[in-house]
Amino acid sequence: MTRTKNNLLRLSLYVLLIAGVWAPLSSWVSPPKASPPNVVLFFIDDMGYGDLSCYGAAGYTTPNLDRMAAEGTRFTSFLAAQAVCSASRAALLTGCYPNRIGISGALGPGSPVGLNPEEETIAELLKEKGYATGIFGKWHLGSQKEFLPLQHGFDEYYGVPHSHDMWPLHPNQARANYPPLHLIEGNTPGKEVKTLEDASELTPGITERAVGFIRKHKKQPFFLYVPHPLPHVPLAASGRFRGKSSAGLLGDVMMELDWSVGRILQELKQQGLDKNTIVIFTSDNGPWLNYGDHAGSAGGFREGKGTSFEGGHRVPCIIRWPGVVPAGRVCNKLLTTMEILPTVAKLCGARLPKKAIDGVDMMALLKGDDTVTPRDHFYYYYRQNSLEAVRKGDWKLVFAHPGRTYEGFLPGKGGQPGPNTENHEFPMALYNLRRDPGERYDVREQNPDIVAALEKLADEARADLGDDLQKRQGKNVRLAGRVEK
Repeated sequence: MTRTKNNLLRLSLYVLLIAGVWAPLSSWVSPPKASPPNVVLFFIDDMGYGDLSCYGAAGYTTPNLDRMAAEGTRFTSFLAAQAVCSASRAALLTGCYPNRIGISGALGPGSPVGLNPEEETIAELLKEKGYATGIFGKWHLGSQKEFLPLQHGFDEYYGVPHSHDMWPLHPNQARANYPPLHLIEGNTPGKEVKTLEDASELTPGITERAVGFIRKHKKQPFFLYVPHPLPHVPLAASGRFRGKSSAGLLGDVMMELDWSVGRILQELKQQGLDKNTIVIFTSDNGPWLNYGDHAGSAGGFREGKGTSFEGGHRVPCIIRWPGVVPAGRVCNKLLTTMEILPTVAKLCGARLPKKAIDGVDMMALLKGDDTVTPRDHFYYYYRQNSLEAVRKGDWKLVFAHPGRTYEGFLPGKGGQPGPNTENHEFPMALYNLRRDPGERYDVREQNPDIVAALEKLADEARADLGDDLQKRQGKNVRLAGRVEK
């Protein structure tokens, strides 16, 4: 028994000795670094606030996006930076108000204007950190080779250079002189999109390329940008989804887009990347309402695409990152697409652009800290550089301006647009978006102090960015890219 006790004592001393030596040694060894997160960014064309079932859509369901919302955070006061294609995309990729960098409207085929190569995109910032970068879908920041994605930080590109209604089959025959529309691979034009049947292959073709990109780069961090061309008109769904909804072709298209998101999420999971990937889903602007049954829903907000009312700017946004972004959460704070660049840069360890940007880091809020308010105010610019409204908190001051309205006009049907006016004279008005999200009741007379504060904020914007309505030049605007035809 004595020998056994002695042996146990020696063993205990030996274990303590080893532990004492190992403890300081272990403190010298750094724990393995976590892999940088992957980023998947969906940017849907002309999808309104009310076009997902988790935002109130009827006649069809979007189960994959509903599940994404249940597993992540759904935002209810998220704004596109401008309510039109090219401008909105410029803001997303650079973190700037589009008028700051000289981009406005929707650039036409062959336009000499495009995103200036001196502007830095999300793709360029992440590429510096070793990320593979790919875009599959609609670009619309210049169709000249000098402006295409491969010249702005992307390693791979497959998709259309601009909106797919900019083609010879445009319903407005005055625009039927558009050149042929080609899919582009890298910098090279490929297959022509000649018919609606060709257009019906856009969503599945883009999805297939996105899935292939994930498989190809699964062993390195990647940034995958999926700007789907649909549900921008002309609507087209593949045979697998045609006729599946009770909301007509629009519902079919939305069901197919939901399938695309689900397929890409499935691939992330199959490759073991699900928990280390932040997925962001949002839209470039509100619905093109004069297309009637081929247009989406603004979800009860006023007006739609091409306007500075909430129906033009307020879009769905869902962000999912298991274990980081709280699940099942709804966030009502004011945010914009410009926040995506600084937030993604921070979480990926990338630097910010060298030139000034307008986006703000929302990472703390994204992780669940509701005590922070990253964005204080927002400027609603449209046309070339017209400041049409300004918002601070729940208050929105709309300035007198000529603009598009759909109200009072019978919408179109079956892919043909109804009329609208581009020069309706809107009066100055103050709205409280908490009590009046539909922007129907002007409360200026009751709140002169609020009006004064917002007008002061607007003057700051005019000094910085300018205002065509007041014929003022901004001090800090930069030029768009330009090439000679």
